Amino acid sequence: MSGETAGSPARGGIRAVAAVDLGATSGRVMIGRVGDGVLELEQVARFPNGPVQRADGWHWDVEALWGHVREGLAEARRREPSIESVGIDSWAVDYGLLGPDGLLAEPFHYRDERTARGVDAVHAVVPFEELYRRNGLQFLPFNTLYQYAADPRVVDAEASLLIPDLLAARLTGRRVAERTNASTTGLLDVRTGEWDLALAEALGIPSSVLPPLVDPGETIGVAGSGAPGLPVVAVGSHDTASAIVAVPLSTPHAAYISCGTWGLVGLELSAPIVTDAARAANFTNEGGVDSRVRFLHNVTGLWLLSETVRAWSERDGAPVDLPDLLAEAATVSTPAHLFDADDPSLAAPGDMPARIAALLWMPEPRAEARAAFARVIVESIADAFARAVRTAGDLAGREVDVIHLVGGGALNALLCQATADRSGLPVLAGPVEATALGNVLVQARALGCFGGDASLEDLRQRVADAFPPRRFAPRS
Repeated sequence: MSGETAGSPARGGIRAVAAVDLGATSGRVMIGRVGDGVLELEQVARFPNGPVQRADGWHWDVEALWGHVREGLAEARRREPSIESVGIDSWAVDYGLLGPDGLLAEPFHYRDERTARGVDAVHAVVPFEELYRRNGLQFLPFNTLYQYAADPRVVDAEASLLIPDLLAARLTGRRVAERTNASTTGLLDVRTGEWDLALAEALGIPSSVLPPLVDPGETIGVAGSGAPGLPVVAVGSHDTASAIVAVPLSTPHAAYISCGTWGLVGLELSAPIVTDAARAANFTNEGGVDSRVRFLHNVTGLWLLSETVRAWSERDGAPVDLPDLLAEAATVSTPAHLFDADDPSLAAPGDMPARIAALLWMPEPRAEARAAFARVIVESIADAFARAVRTAGDLAGREVDVIHLVGGGALNALLCQATADRSGLPVLAGPVEATALGNVLVQARALGCFGGDASLEDLRQRVADAFPPRRFAPRS
């Protein structure tokens, strides 16, 4: 028995956990149930999330987020009293600075323009070439170390916690940094997986703000407020790390795309690649569960489509139906001209249709031409995915033979087929809820639900059995 939704209470032999899964546009609280032949998810709460404009820039309303999480966990326990633990994952890089009385200020949003100042300040001290050798991270202007360099409050803080660690601290009172997410800060040594204290010192970041590191599967503490008495278990708290746990990699040469707001495109490796070629291609080496390396490139994903639809809905004064738009886009001829989905002009919130039209050297589409415009967006994302897969294979010396696409993008059949066509490789789509599944599986393994020491491959086989993927063959 399996499924991505369920409504029944835990049955004999079935264990239950709660997964808090926070994205850049929305968050959920899920109940995960595991047992012999069973892997289920039940969504018990869903709530909006997104940037809020304050006088000094874009922030996250972390108090509202905490309220939603607390209410979601209470609802989960009402529905499933047998829940044994809680795990939290979210987007990367953003943090809250803590003093003796809690947060010093609302966490900034990674798309806030202040990060540009931090880039110049960091590179003036440590050139990017050296940074890459030390932390293995692709250049993204919002990586945490650049944010620290633009944040004068960091020297006054007792600790800095990334978003999942911040919420875990609210639950347990313990301040730690989960290692997969810490790897996105730019301050973790890519070879040792420990804080690079010398780098932090060189950049004027007090080492005292960097909390002790924990690995996925470790118990952070026992919850007080929010989920009284429940252990809070560290998972792959970077949402992509959790998602990759649940990618049912079908061959040793498979690539993955975790597709949501971003498309994280790459390979799972046993060791980092920090060559000049990898740096030039802007590939990153981030920490994965069980000390795996997520060798990947960030491609702007469904953000382009969602922001376009949002802009049209605001202009029309009525929502644009995305499924209908995509269905119509599938009937349109394959476009002759594409745009670069990674163009920096597309990074910030705002009028996305106008910016994409500018890259295409065309006027904004009239309402009757929106389906064709949406097709251009989807094909441009797929083209960027295909290029990233080819580059990953070249850099790793691996001949990729299949692409697994998980996350919300797995529901977008037009995107999956376009990715297969443009890569020349079969695309296996699903599961949609890979992040929550990975979160649940790491908790379940930590609780001993699988008997002995289940490997990552064992966990993935459970996903493949429960959620057979949909196959998209490349068309000539």
